[in-house]
Amino acid sequence: MADDRPILMFDSGVGGLSVLAPTRALLPHAAYVYAADNGGFPYGIRTEAEIAARVPALLGRLVERYRPRLVVIACNTASTIALAAVRAALDLPIVGTVPAIKPAAEQSAARAIGVLGTDATVRQPYVDDLSARFAADCLVLRHGSARLVELAEAKLRGEPTDPAAYRAVLDGLLGQPGGDRIDTVVLACTHFPLVEAELAAAAPRPLRFVDGGPGIARRVAYLTEGQDWPALPKGEAVFTAPLDVGDALRTGLAARGLATISIL
Repeated sequence: MADDRPILMFDSGVGGLSVLAPTRALLPHAAYVYAADNGGFPYGIRTEAEIAARVPALLGRLVERYRPRLVVIACNTASTIALAAVRAALDLPIVGTVPAIKPAAEQSAARAIGVLGTDATVRQPYVDDLSARFAADCLVLRHGSARLVELAEAKLRGEPTDPAAYRAVLDGLLGQPGGDRIDTVVLACTHFPLVEAELAAAAPRPLRFVDGGPGIARRVAYLTEGQDWPALPKGEAVFTAPLDVGDALRTGLAARGLATISIL
């Protein structure tokens, strides 16, 4: 029997599209709702208390409206702060996003990895725990950048971005003591894979970039294995505040299967 329940993905902006892409590649027959909290954007500069209050409330409204089969919090900041509260409040599977420190440590030959995220993510004790559990033998350096989030959003809107801005972000990480050893960089914000090519071009040496998108996609596929799917897959992007959807953003959303745009 056809099951029209969508997979709901939630982020502060367009960053979660980097999670949607590998998930759609594994589950092209699914329906998707992509929710961007542009009304609260950017999360990286908000307090933990603000995020802890806002995210469960918004997801409650979204779940009531769309009745999804599963929710993906496609945002590192929201996951590290609000994941437990969301799981306690909602009676359905919730998949969070965590910095990909484990695969980065597995791939680093130099045993030195960098973690690029938002300010709110890189200061979380959760990052300390992941580093201790999976990268205890590695030097782990962190750098928080709200600017990189803005660059990713601008790119999807079709606006030009300055290569010097990417160099400045990388210098904040690689310029730290020991940063010259880093060979692997964790993109610990779902926005950042959207500008991976720009980061690679700006890097002073070849770097390996790792993000959690493929792992999240595999988890969603596992949790939905054996389920029925819609007869006609569709996708919708929903924003929490009115916005001017330009041609570039509309085209970018449509290219990712999100042909319908609405406001919560």
